[in-house]
Amino acid sequence: MSKKQTTIKNEVTLSGVGLHTGNEVVMTFKPAPVNTGYAFVRVDLEGSPIIEAKAEYVTNTQRGTNLEKKGVQIQTSEHVLAAAVGLGLDNLFIEINASEPPIMDGSSKFFIEALEQAEIVEQDAEVEEYIVKEIITYKDEKTGSEIILMPSDEYQVTTMVDFGTKILGTQNATLDSISDFKEEISAARTFSFLHEIEMLLENDLIKGGDLNNAIVYVDKELSDETMVKLKKAFKKDNIAIKPNGILDNLTLHWANEAARHKLLDVIGDLALVGTKIRGKVIANKPGHLVNTLFAKKLAKIIKQEKRNNVPSYDLNEEPLMDIHKIMSILPHRPPFLLVDRILELSDRHVVGMKNVTMNEDFFVGHFPGAPVMPGVLQIEAMAQCGGILVLSTVPDPENYLTYFMKIDNVKFKQKVLPGDTLIFKSELITPIRRGIAHMQAYAYANGKLVCEAELMAQISKVK
Repeated sequence: MSKKQTTIKNEVTLSGVGLHTGNEVVMTFKPAPVNTGYAFVRVDLEGSPIIEAKAEYVTNTQRGTNLEKKGVQIQTSEHVLAAAVGLGLDNLFIEINASEPPIMDGSSKFFIEALEQAEIVEQDAEVEEYIVKEIITYKDEKTGSEIILMPSDEYQVTTMVDFGTKILGTQNATLDSISDFKEEISAARTFSFLHEIEMLLENDLIKGGDLNNAIVYVDKELSDETMVKLKKAFKKDNIAIKPNGILDNLTLHWANEAARHKLLDVIGDLALVGTKIRGKVIANKPGHLVNTLFAKKLAKIIKQEKRNNVPSYDLNEEPLMDIHKIMSILPHRPPFLLVDRILELSDRHVVGMKNVTMNEDFFVGHFPGAPVMPGVLQIEAMAQCGGILVLSTVPDPENYLTYFMKIDNVKFKQKVLPGDTLIFKSELITPIRRGIAHMQAYAYANGKLVCEAELMAQISKVK
């Protein structure tokens, strides 16, 4: 059963300190239209540039997952994104007046609370979900880190971590249903080892750190010099080591809190795929680098599968619309009518076809010795097919004309030759508003994608 996309009903603001910068940060969650996904908005910069939460923008994973688009950065994005995924949100603007979200207590808990306070609402569009049909893997041979994605009835995640230290050893954590994220995972705080803290302090990082937003595991002898530095950095008069090997002032929520936090990170990093996943993730020794490299690989696979998802139809069956019905809707006429049949039509998509014959008018002049259908006519044919979709929303389509407003991301993949049967598929990217349709269109022939484009058109009443 298909689900509806969701966003939040109201704006909600929270503030805190950036972990690495130490600066006060104000962050506001805002509703976003359908098919937006998650997007950060840097309101402190001119023009409030937007950085979409996509794997292609990952630049650095040293101390968190950092994104960059056209020189604009977002650091440590994963805890906020994990909260959005954990609540099943599809569309969200995250306005922020710095490069880094507030660290809060080092978990996703406060973001979850804020988003619930903003109230989650359904939207008028279906959720796109990637259903895993075969095992997909990524392995970092150097570190032994590996991520496996396999078929499952819902999104599940298991993390297996081995920190190579006596203090932590190996830990596992499992999330059987994303609906359990809030209770089981969201409050798991970030953690670090003492040797890492020393290195960060030397490099003048973790200015916003204190013992309330990071669990510090003491994996080496605590020298007097380090003790002085830690007291200063964490603004404490006294620091001691608890019997379980962590610095004091913190009590673990779970014995395997470190593994749960790694699971939280996996969910936040895989949000960068940009599509909901229906499958089981098994992450062995996960980290931001392997997580985001896997996210990039998966995003690429999804894009390729979507593009190569050639519609299959029995062309001997009676069509939904024949040429006469099409001419009663579209104002085009031969030789410029480039759609022969409509095979499928819903309020969101349309599928049509055209038989490309040797006696097409354009073949007379377009390389007569080696005829090829002009690319511009392939786009026009996709647009005419999309025109059927748009005009089907008005009661009197014969009184309207459809005009192009914009064409984007056009790609020609294969030649279209005499004898080919073209199948067109156009899907709405956003719902039709004020007669304006924004569509993703594809054309297929011989079981292959031949052309694709984003089309924007407007219908206008004939005066």
